[in-house]
Amino acid sequence: MEKNIDEAVYDAIKELFFLVDDGDRRLFARYNLTVPRFYALKHIFDSPGLSPVQLSERMFCDKSNITRLLKGLESEGFVTRVKHEHDRRSVRLFLTERGEGRCQEAAHAHQQYNALRFRFVADQIEPTELVDLFEFLRNGLTESLHQVDPVS
Repeated sequence: MEKNIDEAVYDAIKELFFLVDDGDRRLFARYNLTVPRFYALKHIFDSPGLSPVQLSERMFCDKSNITRLLKGLESEGFVTRVKHEHDRRSVRLFLTERGEGRCQEAAHAHQQYNALRFRFVADQIEPTELVDLFEFLRNGLTESLHQVDPVS
């Protein structure tokens, strides 16, 4: 059976995701991190004082997964939770010195790795055109999340 264009686009994006994710998984393992743990550190590094709810929204996962992820990062001394100064029911997330160091080290390696694995792109296409295309896809997919009921 021949694929329609929608299935072909979906399959191409999915395969690219798996390739990128596998490379990230292998790289971050060198720093004793998983992909989600790295991105949790990165989001907290970029936005100190982030709440667990905000982190779950940025990582597209539910609060129970974030709670488990944070417990692990906290037990390893990467993250600390501080009660919100105005709302004692909520907490704010901060990286410890150890967490900042691990995040910066892994982020630097990730930048170098991306430069290596995507170096062929500039030989074939203008990189800004590719980024524009990906932004177009991201915006369309984000919009469709709010418009399409996947079970109907």
